[in-house]
Amino acid sequence: MSTTPDIAVENAIALAVKFHRGQRDKAGIAYILHPLTLMLQSNDPVVQQAAVLHDLLEDTIATRDDLVTAQLDPRAIHAIELLTHTSELSYAEYVVRIKTDRVATQVKLLDLNDNYRLDRVAYRIEHAAQDAKRLQRYILTKQFLSDEIDQETYLKAMPLFE
Repeated sequence: MSTTPDIAVENAIALAVKFHRGQRDKAGIAYILHPLTLMLQSNDPVVQQAAVLHDLLEDTIATRDDLVTAQLDPRAIHAIELLTHTSELSYAEYVVRIKTDRVATQVKLLDLNDNYRLDRVAYRIEHAAQDAKRLQRYILTKQFLSDEIDQETYLKAMPLFE
């Protein structure tokens, strides 16, 4: 029996709350607000599921089985897996992989926009060079995912920011 899109979104929210409980961002704010912010920027239930869970497999003990048990849309599960950055891939390879999927690309663009909002960005004087590189990487990645630059240009520039 498959779930309705609305129930799948509710299941995704419940999963995000369960596994992100107690996590804080670099500014000390409840982390759950970040994925909820992304989710609320889309009207597509598949994108909403992937957005609210985009960091789940990377930043918690949750597994793919948790996603399947929650009866999420298979397209959302696939996007969440693509959005999970593992040590086997460079950041650039990870982003190129994301671009192969419409849902994952939409979520990553939402994530990038939220991550470099001036009122949210972490810029720490003791990590100034590292934080500046991270912001430059976000901007370059947004340009690639938005088709403002091609893959060759992206891959050529990324080593400067990794």
